[in-house]
Amino acid sequence: MDVIDARLHLKRTGFELEAALALPGRGVSALFGASGCGKTTVLRALAGLERAAGHVRIGDAVWQDDAAQVFMPTHRRALGYVIQEAALFPHLDVRRNLDYGQRRVPPARRRVALAQAIELLGIGHLLARRPDTLSGGERQRVAIARALATSPDCLLMDEPLAALDAPRKAEVLPYLRRLHAELAMPVVYVSHAIDEVAQLADHLVLLDAGRVVAAGPLADMLARLDLPIASDDAAGVVLEGEVAERDENWHLVRLALAGGAGSLWTRDPGLAPGSTVRVRVLARDVSLAVTPQVGTSIANQLLASVEAIADDAHAGLALVRVRVGTLPLVARLTHRSAHRLGLVPGLPVWAQVKTVALLG
Repeated sequence: MDVIDARLHLKRTGFELEAALALPGRGVSALFGASGCGKTTVLRALAGLERAAGHVRIGDAVWQDDAAQVFMPTHRRALGYVIQEAALFPHLDVRRNLDYGQRRVPPARRRVALAQAIELLGIGHLLARRPDTLSGGERQRVAIARALATSPDCLLMDEPLAALDAPRKAEVLPYLRRLHAELAMPVVYVSHAIDEVAQLADHLVLLDAGRVVAAGPLADMLARLDLPIASDDAAGVVLEGEVAERDENWHLVRLALAGGAGSLWTRDPGLAPGSTVRVRVLARDVSLAVTPQVGTSIANQLLASVEAIADDAHAGLALVRVRVGTLPLVARLTHRSAHRLGLVPGLPVWAQVKTVALLG
């Protein structure tokens, strides 16, 4: 399956959706934006739950094509759908909830074994329990496993963590990352939480007022200075690294960045050397210098070059994108500092990274 292709139009009182999507056929594509921007409407239209005009194709399967008068009802679309509330059958135990999902699929079409879904979500010890005895995080893991048990061509997830508190959200996220790593299945993930998107997504679609503002690989989108997310307090980039060295004395590891862009030291997550790690570097945690610094507590200093400078939301602040090898970083600093340093595109600088957030 190469791509999810959709063009959707829907108009109702006070809202109009006009969205074109071309999403990768593998990995997590996040639909991101403020409440009311159309994220859930897009997801429901992909599922056939919302009757938008246009077309929806998943690989070779045509779910909707108005020009050819094709509209496949939801129950015939090979999809899994997970919402904020787990929506499990309260009178059935976990095992029978999962069996219900699998029975929807003829044996010849079952690509995800029930045992695999149970193992991926870590719910083997919950099979005999009823939903009302489970925590919120456990219920959501069961709901995701039930969706996988239908062997979908595409998994649609509508803010599946929004109803969970922080500890339960932290409980579920590692399992979502595992699905991302181990299943060759496209996931369309709706969220208004940039921290979730940074941890899970490969591809980002930014929506506003029913329109696609921009779309592309996550790393590229987060490094763009012309998008609203760049002015958010949590603005920053996501980088991939590999555990290259462990300093057991100080409980730190050195992460070798992709593309030979250098290294970052951060706390030891307990991963073996060679493990791949996703990290997030916030703009507020990056400072710039025109010479390497000594006598500083900031251990991460990377040789970079200025690529672009833009105004931040506050008149006194600037956003500066620099390039470290092939990788982007974004720094937030005052316009006065940018002027004092003489920052212009092409200028060599040292990017000082104070904090690196491990995303798993």
